[in-house]
Amino acid sequence: MTEYEKMHSGDIYNPSDDTIFEEQIKCLDRLYDFNATRPTELEKRSEMLKEMFAEVGKDCYIEPPLHSNWGGKHIHLGNNVYFNFNATLVDDTHIYIGDYTMLGPNVVIATAGHPILPELREKALQYNLPVHIGKNCWLGAGVIVLPGVTIGDNTVIGAGSVVTKDIPANVVAVGNPCKVLREINEHDKEFYYKDRRINL
Repeated sequence: MTEYEKMHSGDIYNPSDDTIFEEQIKCLDRLYDFNATRPTELEKRSEMLKEMFAEVGKDCYIEPPLHSNWGGKHIHLGNNVYFNFNATLVDDTHIYIGDYTMLGPNVVIATAGHPILPELREKALQYNLPVHIGKNCWLGAGVIVLPGVTIGDNTVIGAGSVVTKDIPANVVAVGNPCKVLREINEHDKEFYYKDRRINL
């Protein structure tokens, strides 16, 4: 198995391998160009995302700057996905984000980790585990999602949370480490924020 193939296997590998570096630097060049686009160049941004990302659904919008180890090469977006400013996606392996999911500013989604053993870290070795985020989720500002995590559909992750383990669907979860606070319930059908009533 090549070092490039190990990237997506969960095995320890050498991310400084020449073959990996050559491909990665091309992706980072495209990301640089995306981040240099003007706010009026919406169509250009949209076309660039289709070239950069593994998959991009309809009506996705990413607010630059975007930071990504592979410029989106291993990121899969459903329809109507929104990233606010300064999203950081460590996409050394695959990240899957479902339809209508929103990321607040400064969200970090990391697929890469490093061994605990110091001798292995001295060699700059790494492993990657995919991240799955369901449909219609909201990750508040400053959320950090760690390698291998799955977040279920419709779930809200509170601002500043650090998601170290899987979070089920249809819940509000907060904290460091992130834990389920409550289920989404009947109250949420009547009030959108504290005592503020939905009056659409």
